[in-house]
Amino acid sequence: MLSAHYKFWPKRLPMSLTVPETTLYDNLVMTAKRYPDKTAMYYYGTEMTYQEVYRQSELLAGYLQKLGVKSGERVILYLQNSPQFIVAFHAILRADAVVVPLNPMNMTDELRHYVEDSNAKVAIVGQELYHRIRPLVGSTELSSLIVAAYSDYLPSATDASASNAPAFMKTVPDFISASRKPTTDAFAMTWSDAIAAGLTASPSQADSSHLAVMPYTSGTTGLPKGCMHTHRSVQANTVGGCNWNGLYSDSVVLTVLPLFHVTGMVHSMLAPIYAGSEMVLMTRWDRDMAGRLIEYRKCTGWINISTMVVDFLMNPNVDDYDISSLQGIGGGGATLPEAVGEELYRRTGIRYAEGYGLSETISQTHFNPPDAPKLQCMGIPSFDVDARILDTETGIELGPNQEGELVVNGPQVFVGYFKRPDEDAKAFIDIDGKRFFRTGDLARFDEDGYFFMVDRVKRMVNAAGFKVWPSEVETILYRHPAIAQACVIGVPDARRGETVKAYIVPKASHRDAITADDIILWAREHMAAYKVPHLVAFVDSLPMSGSGKILWRKLQEDEAVAAAQNHK
Repeated sequence: MLSAHYKFWPKRLPMSLTVPETTLYDNLVMTAKRYPDKTAMYYYGTEMTYQEVYRQSELLAGYLQKLGVKSGERVILYLQNSPQFIVAFHAILRADAVVVPLNPMNMTDELRHYVEDSNAKVAIVGQELYHRIRPLVGSTELSSLIVAAYSDYLPSATDASASNAPAFMKTVPDFISASRKPTTDAFAMTWSDAIAAGLTASPSQADSSHLAVMPYTSGTTGLPKGCMHTHRSVQANTVGGCNWNGLYSDSVVLTVLPLFHVTGMVHSMLAPIYAGSEMVLMTRWDRDMAGRLIEYRKCTGWINISTMVVDFLMNPNVDDYDISSLQGIGGGGATLPEAVGEELYRRTGIRYAEGYGLSETISQTHFNPPDAPKLQCMGIPSFDVDARILDTETGIELGPNQEGELVVNGPQVFVGYFKRPDEDAKAFIDIDGKRFFRTGDLARFDEDGYFFMVDRVKRMVNAAGFKVWPSEVETILYRHPAIAQACVIGVPDARRGETVKAYIVPKASHRDAITADDIILWAREHMAAYKVPHLVAFVDSLPMSGSGKILWRKLQEDEAVAAAQNHK
């Protein structure tokens, strides 16, 4: 087990962390007892206390049990960020069931796989998504839907709190402010009616060993797989995140990362609830709204994804917001370009702290130390994590600055894939009597014990025998003054086998002045010849996942389809 990183360990933090033997729902119960009247969440003008979140979670749990939800059953959560997401998440746990959080961007055909694979009978859905999941009732095991309107939690014109909210709170998208729609389907119940039913849940029998959450993988290799997490594995990162990031009862967290995604779930919901912090909740990313909310609610922390930071800093109004309350900014999912990190530091005095994790590890296995972060860096292993680099061909453990597959052992590693023992056999490896998860990510660590992502094994471009890592090329491209966003992929090439192609979103100020040749000539001056993009395409935007990651696979798949058609 590596130890060089311990000299950079945050001051006054223990190097090992005892994970609570309580459930995630117990976190809400205890916080509601400690701070009953404290604001748990602020939602576009509405304040909701911890006592109220607890009360509604109890009532919804009673209704779920009336629908027949039993211990260990999976319940689908198909909502965008909202008070209902947070209440429903905890209500499912209170019913001793398992939360299956789904990307609200999923369409009907995609939803079918999750519903069938999880054997879910009940789903809690946003009313704007209802038409997508409704066709699956009857054609799958899904039999009951609870339908939520986000506007139920917006201040009304007669609400006294509305007069205290600034005018910009009213500038929300129509789907958020849309009035509650009645449903005539016998299998559907509105959220408000489910809460108003006033049902009492039977006593919980769950403990830390029971399954709590089952996020699905992104499906990079085959169909998405359910990752089985216990209360204990999720608690490891919930409590770890609180300690590492310094979350307290008076912290104010900008909750804008999608809560269905493990990073947002842990760091923007579960960790704040454990600490008793305030969550300033956004249903949809909006850089102007984010700036205004940081200023208005005096947000102290913002966990995000790098594309949000890029967009936030590109905002011509960014200097209009007072964001001086921020004490920490960080995230994961994709590395922040160095040039963007430096600009963020110039504007805020805060060093961006990246982390690394997966659905299989319910967010972080690595954190950058808040006082000693490195840009373009995964960080150092988190509490009680044993991380190693193995040669991809021989499996031999490698040393500093040698590239190989990252494998991890730690308290946050999942139990296994739902109903997929064959996949489990391939996903884990025993080393020194310990069970390690094979991440499929290529990485290295330096002499200080900091880990750096090289790339996904599947993403490497083999250009005439040279290995090209797209993330490395992207990092350099972001230094170009005309480039706002970049995504690099490999495309078929008759001579080289594969060649490098860059999709570029130019900055508005350079949109009409930059050409593909300009980018290529600049790249030749800043990177090895074999890494230089041979093809450049300018686009207005890049495809994004619901969690804000650039969907490089979508671009690569589109290129493969186009190449196949050209050869017909």
